[in-house]
Amino acid sequence: MDYGLFERILSIDSTSGKERQLSEMLAQSLPEWFVGQGAQVPQLSRSEVGDGTENLLFSWGEPRVVYCTHMDTVPPFIAPTFREDRIEGRGSNDAKGQLFSFACACARLSAAGESGFGLLLVSGEETGSYGAKAFAKTDFRAPYLIVGEPTCNKMVSASKGTKSYKIHIGGRRCHSGYPEHGVSAVEIFHKILSALDAAGFPEDPILGPTTWNVGKLVSDNAQNILSDSLDCRIYFRTTFASDAMVQTKMAEIAGWDYVEMEAIGGDIPREYLTLEGFETAPVSFGSDAPHLNNFERRAICGPGDILTAHTSDEYVLKADLEKAVDQYVRMFETLKNI
Repeated sequence: MDYGLFERILSIDSTSGKERQLSEMLAQSLPEWFVGQGAQVPQLSRSEVGDGTENLLFSWGEPRVVYCTHMDTVPPFIAPTFREDRIEGRGSNDAKGQLFSFACACARLSAAGESGFGLLLVSGEETGSYGAKAFAKTDFRAPYLIVGEPTCNKMVSASKGTKSYKIHIGGRRCHSGYPEHGVSAVEIFHKILSALDAAGFPEDPILGPTTWNVGKLVSDNAQNILSDSLDCRIYFRTTFASDAMVQTKMAEIAGWDYVEMEAIGGDIPREYLTLEGFETAPVSFGSDAPHLNNFERRAICGPGDILTAHTSDEYVLKADLEKAVDQYVRMFETLKNI
């Protein structure tokens, strides 16, 4: 495997919003790199996302199978380090390792005389799947999509859904020595958390428990004054058993006094395409896959472990990258005649 290409990809800071530098490099350099690997020159289609970033689609013939992953990474940028058995740095695991593995698989397939596949690289996955949503509005259609995410090289059988809510809680300020004369936004927030703890979201036999967390929490009041304002977001990982119940519960809370709530997106739990002869597992993370409805069947699989993604110690094993390339080639060979 040409790890020189991987080093170039990892050395570019493509944290969300900065993908353009990476996409420009790939658009210019990948066709020549493919030829150097013995592959045919792919057709390249570039499409604007609308926020200054772009999507790239490399095609060999008319694609029936499309490999897809995202070019953006979470901040901060961490420069790559190549070790004997592993490669460290931001994106090595999520999702530049998948990008590199897909490129190697495409080169191998084309060099062997195959056609009918493509490589789709999108922007903005980490901040709302903006590239995937933009591509879904195009006229492109194909039977099969294989999305690259860190799944320990297992094909994803099912994934949790997501639900995100933007919440503002009001109140009435007063001296904290006389709390009976005010309304604490923080106390209302505490009651929301207690209500969610007591909601009893059911355990799903496939996807397990429903989880949620609080982000972007702000309540900037003095310590001796009851807060009259709190803002936050609550983000759910839902299951087949709980997705509708979460929405019902949050609609109930939205009706409380002093609470303003806005649902700001998400997707539903989904089952995905798996193939005989490959390990499978459910996952709790989201991806671009639910938004890419240009495809009849969608699969998710890739090298790396989700538990090291988004961390300061992010890495991918070289052996996992090599296994991924072999698996991606086998997936195409299985799907091309179905």
